[in-house]
Amino acid sequence: MIFLEKFHSSVRKRKLLLSLNQILLIGNVGNDPEMRYTSSGSPVTTFSLATNNTYRDQNGETVNETEWFRITAWNRQAESVNQYLTKGRKVFVEGRLTKSEYVDKEGVNRASLEVNATRVVFLSSQSGEDSPSSSNSDNNMNNNMNNNEGNASNDNSEDIEELPW
Repeated sequence: MIFLEKFHSSVRKRKLLLSLNQILLIGNVGNDPEMRYTSSGSPVTTFSLATNNTYRDQNGETVNETEWFRITAWNRQAESVNQYLTKGRKVFVEGRLTKSEYVDKEGVNRASLEVNATRVVFLSSQSGEDSPSSSNSDNNMNNNMNNNEGNASNDNSEDIEELPW
């Protein structure tokens, strides 16, 4: 309780408004990535990611649910994802959740949630099989994927003052 009092006091002193938009996903790639370029020449790659949830309902029946996410990677990360990622591979994605609005083929206004990836880590081999120890080439690819300098949002989140805990 003392920690919370100190934290709230610190927030009041700094007049700091806390906000967090972060999503962590582990799932299987649903389609081969598609890369394109912005008008300024920056590469951007998109792919779909499926996450699965299995549980038992009230009747004891097993229920399998799949949630789909549209993932967007930028710059160097976009190039690596496009080069090495394929349908079926298991990946970890960290990013920011964004809302995209569009009009479908029938003219109906729709909205979808998308993930602007800040980090993509390959968890399975290129054949899509889970591997307990990655090869050196996979480790090198993962190291390249873990940097945020290629993120198009340019939010300079590293400039934000460190939180008190």
